[in-house]
Amino acid sequence: MRFFYLFKTCIIIVTLLKVSPPSASLPEERPFPALLFMYLKSLELTGFKSFAKKGVFDFTSDISGIVGPNGSGKSNVAESFRFALGEQSIKSLRGKRGEDLIFNGSKNIGRSNRASVKVTFDNKKRFLDIDFDEVVIERVVHRDGVNQYFINGSLVRLRDVSELLASANIGSSGHHIISQGQADRILNANIKERKEMVEDALGLKVFQYKKQESSKKLQKTEDNIDQVQSLRKEIAPHIRFLKRQVEKVEKSIAMREELKGLSLEYLKRESEYINHNKKQIEEDRKAPEKELEDLEEKLKKAKEILAKSDEADEKSEELINIEKNLAEIRAKKDALVRELGRMEGQVSGEERRIEKEKQEQEVLENRTVSYSELNKVAEQVYSQLDDGDIKNDINEVKSILQKVGSIVRDFMSVTFSGEKKVDVDYSELEKLKSEKAELDEKLKEVSENESTYNQKYQSLKKQIDEEKDDSREAEREVFTIMSRQSELRGVLSKLESLESQIAHAKDDFERELQEVAVLVGRAVLDYHKFDLEVDLYPPAGGEERQVQEERRRKIEKIKIRLEEFGGGSGEDTMKEYKEATERDEFLEREIADLEKSAQALTDLIKDLEEKLSTQFKSGIEKINKEFQNFFSLMFGGGKASLSVIKEKKKKKSDTDALGEISGDIGQESDEEGEEGIDISISLPNKKTQGLTMLSGGERALTSIALLFAMSQVNPPPFLVLDETDAALDEANSKRYGDMIETLSKYSQLILITHNRETMSRAGIIYGVTMGSDGVSKLLSVKFDEAVQVAK
Repeated sequence: MRFFYLFKTCIIIVTLLKVSPPSASLPEERPFPALLFMYLKSLELTGFKSFAKKGVFDFTSDISGIVGPNGSGKSNVAESFRFALGEQSIKSLRGKRGEDLIFNGSKNIGRSNRASVKVTFDNKKRFLDIDFDEVVIERVVHRDGVNQYFINGSLVRLRDVSELLASANIGSSGHHIISQGQADRILNANIKERKEMVEDALGLKVFQYKKQESSKKLQKTEDNIDQVQSLRKEIAPHIRFLKRQVEKVEKSIAMREELKGLSLEYLKRESEYINHNKKQIEEDRKAPEKELEDLEEKLKKAKEILAKSDEADEKSEELINIEKNLAEIRAKKDALVRELGRMEGQVSGEERRIEKEKQEQEVLENRTVSYSELNKVAEQVYSQLDDGDIKNDINEVKSILQKVGSIVRDFMSVTFSGEKKVDVDYSELEKLKSEKAELDEKLKEVSENESTYNQKYQSLKKQIDEEKDDSREAEREVFTIMSRQSELRGVLSKLESLESQIAHAKDDFERELQEVAVLVGRAVLDYHKFDLEVDLYPPAGGEERQVQEERRRKIEKIKIRLEEFGGGSGEDTMKEYKEATERDEFLEREIADLEKSAQALTDLIKDLEEKLSTQFKSGIEKINKEFQNFFSLMFGGGKASLSVIKEKKKKKSDTDALGEISGDIGQESDEEGEEGIDISISLPNKKTQGLTMLSGGERALTSIALLFAMSQVNPPPFLVLDETDAALDEANSKRYGDMIETLSKYSQLILITHNRETMSRAGIIYGVTMGSDGVSKLLSVKFDEAVQVAK
């Protein structure tokens, strides 16, 4: 109740000041300057410090005053602005922990679990970069220390709030919120902190944010470049290894293509050769077999005639016996010829196997020659090191060469153990040749017997030819038939031998087809589609059989080389190499893009620094002009200015440039530090130079003049001044009030004060009182209505 009556008395006094005529003791009436637009609409506190219940401040005037006795909670209002706008220093809000900002209860009211502050802005002119006509920024703190930020009821980050306010030259700890006892903070700050305050007042914080963000992005981009380059370095050896493997695969592919071409031609020619000879043998066999059948019929009839003859003599019997013996001998001879043909095919196959083993052995010998030569060179070098004149000087070299020789011998032993030379096995070939020789002897013996019986047969035939009777006609016909049968059987025997060779050639053809199909794929199975440009068979313009054999040997060599490269197709290696190179190319493009981004960020930072420097210099000039005006108004003259300086640091040097101990040990040298702001003042009628020589009142007037000058150059939407006029006398209070009215043309003012003169300039006054329950309460009066009541 005591504050209520005191507040009512203050309201009456201020109202009388506004409606009374000018006098010597009261300030003259001044018209209230009207803002063209007021951005700050209201402030709502719930559970914040001493405001246990919801309290709402409606700022409908360009100058709003907040009054009340000491300890009633007036300064909590100024701190609530800082809290809502994102202040992170609990100490600057007069607390130690986040829960210190929450109403802690009293005798009659329990403590709150959360504190909330809402600041409402009128954004019809879009001074905030958000598409709403009204913007409500709210911050909530809970007992567990968790903070939440809201913009128009939507949960956001602190960064979102800071960036939104920075675009409108508003911040949580800027020059536009001066808490109690911090009026001369700008004077007590060092030159670096003072520069930050000036930059904040000039609205350069948004550029600082952009510069910091660009610097972080640039650092992150450079880190990404280093990481990508490291990745390229890691995969480079693998790519080189894969490249060598791919080169081998490409060679093997080329060899497979060559093998495919040769094999198609070889298989085509061999197939045609086999088929042609098969058909030719069948054609050549038909006529002799048919004639042989006819001769058998004739011979059978002639034998019947001879057998029925009653007058058969010894010659007839001998003729019959010779014919029987010749038939047996010829049957035996035919069997031996067939067996000999089969044996010749086996010998030919064994000779081809031995030839292939010899070719493989030649490849192995060529590879082992280099190892032998390397061992010989190592032994020669080692033997030369045994010279007695140089033995003492090169013991270490000799030891190394001993190790080299040991390594070479070990390597050769491992190499020869893995690729041991194997002698070609001739035993099977010798066995086959031995069996063939036995067959040749048997055939020779049978041929001699046949020749003997043929001689008898010819002699007997000659005798029979001399006979003129009819009985000898049958005998002569038998001789003729048997002679022709012998010729026909010789022809058939040759055809059977050729057929046996063709059968062996077909076996070799099928084996070759399977081996080539394994190495080059199933495409060779379509060998029959291969076109040949020359005839196949000599002498009608075709090639000799020897050319086909040369082609086969060339195919065998290529197959051996392919087996050394490995039987795989290499598709996995090619695919892995392609993926690795594509990844390397992708990383190379990433590095180029990152370097381009880094250059763009570097240019952006450079542009921001130039813009900051330009606007900072022009802002300092404008602030100096206003600072001089306000300083002259407050002190009735004098000079005041800001200047940009660089901090001087002392550096001790105990050694000279050569690193030796100098004679002037501990000598100090000046070193330029960071850039900052220095304040120079000169009071009228005094020789006071520097801030340290000022009294408390002079410091208050100087800080007020500087703060108002900074606000005049780049006016913020609102200013909160908490008892900045506490140290002023009556005369200076009047000047302070005039300066407030001037500032109210550019910024909305919220004044926390005990000064009557300051109260008289307010359009609306809020009274803050506190009862026994420890809760701050609000009372308000609008002077437009109060003036009407007073009149």
